Amino acid sequence: MRQFDFTPFRRSTIGFDRLFDLLEASARAQASENYPPFNLERVAEDRYRITIAVAGFKADEIDITAQQNLLLVAGKKREENENNQGAYLHLGIATRSFERRFELADFVRVESADLADGLLVIELVREVPEAMKPKKIAVNGGSTPSPIEHREADAA
Repeated sequence: MRQFDFTPFRRSTIGFDRLFDLLEASARAQASENYPPFNLERVAEDRYRITIAVAGFKADEIDITAQQNLLLVAGKKREENENNQGAYLHLGIATRSFERRFELADFVRVESADLADGLLVIELVREVPEAMKPKKIAVNGGSTPSPIEHREADAA
């Protein structure tokens, strides 16, 4: 994967440090992380879905933590007692521990998480507070604006 150098942009922009840090961290993470596989889906204008393939994991072996602007999904497989299971002739289903991090935009929250058929489905919703939504400003008409009075400073 090709690495981009954001240094020229960092020199000429103010307040975008977090965005550049996210892009650089994402590029590093993509090169090293590919387990477990996942899908990101936009379901509606302000609704999103993350589907993670977690075959072999039970609900109590998966931990989902939502913090400000970060969703952390971790799985830790419990050690099975081999006396109950028997000896494996082939072990092809990955049961290694994992940790997936998803950076969330402002005002995105986790609505629900469900595990079925080896897929963990996390529903996200973006809820912008009323105070942050755009507002229509009425333009008053009909009256003429009053002239601005200019006062000259008295010479002392």
